[in-house]
This record gives sequence, structure tokens and C-alpha cells, in this order.
Amino acid sequence: MTDTLEKNTDGTVDVATRQHWISVLSRSSSNELCAYWEDLSPGLTYSMLRQPETGLVMVRARAGGKGQRFNLGEASVTRCSVSMETGEVGHGYVTGRNKRHAEMAAAFDALLQNENWTARLLENVIAPIDERLQKSKNERQAKVASTKVDFFTMVRGEDE
Repeated sequence: MTDTLEKNTDGTVDVATRQHWISVLSRSSSNELCAYWEDLSPGLTYSMLRQPETGLVMVRARAGGKGQRFNLGEASVTRCSVSMETGEVGHGYVTGRNKRHAEMAAAFDALLQNENWTARLLENVIAPIDERLQKSKNERQAKVASTKVDFFTMVRGEDE
């Protein structure tokens, strides 16, 4: 992740960079984002473009990870869109029904698009959350790996 906001030739935010921070914001906790927001300048305000709303999405999967697609089930998702006073528009999508989480994710998405805030927020908000999420993932993977059972087929005499 870079410390500066990379923009395309048309002035829009680099897609991969924005996808990363939106992913981190959506996987963070609502309390975590609220705490970071309170630490920011009290003069930051935004207006709602789309009030937080909850709906269902169909989760699709592939058999064996690579096979034919199938509908795994439904998941609730909450979304929100906000506009900063400086004109940046942010969108927040989070799994579950936490409207405040979607609102905070949208506000941070908008603020991260402002080049005056990008470096500071990437370093002081996105990086620590991402590090915590990665550590949690690694711990979970280690726990799963420690309980892994390897099955094998023994050759028996009757197959000869």
C-alpha cells in the first residue's frame, strides 16, 4: 500500500487502492471506526446521500472452489452513501445489520479520497486495522492447521 493516493489520468482514485481500503473498512468493527472518527478533527461533517439501509444478497460459491457455481445462501448487507463538504462521495457496504458501521465506512471512504487526508488515514487508520485483521486471520489459520487430519488410502492385499 502506498502512502499517497494514486489517481488515474481522469482524476479518479486508483481502483485497487480504493478496493483495499473499502475491504478493510467493511471488515473492521463499528466501534473501531467510531473511535478513530472521534479522534479526527471535530469540524468534519458529511451529509447523507443514501441513509443506511439493510437488505439481502445472494452468496454464490463454486463446488470445490473451482467447479460449477451454486447459490450458497443469503446474507444481510447494510449500505450507506455520504458526501463530504469538500465534494467527495463515499460508499460503505458491510455484512450484517449495523447501520452505524456502514455510515462510518462510507464517511472514511469519502475522506480517504481527499488527498489532504489520504496519507494520514492510510497510516493511522487503515494500516492498524489491516494489521489486526491479518493477525487474526493468521491465528485462525494456525489453529485450523493444528487440527488438520491427513487421510490416506492403504493398499490392501485383496486389490491385487
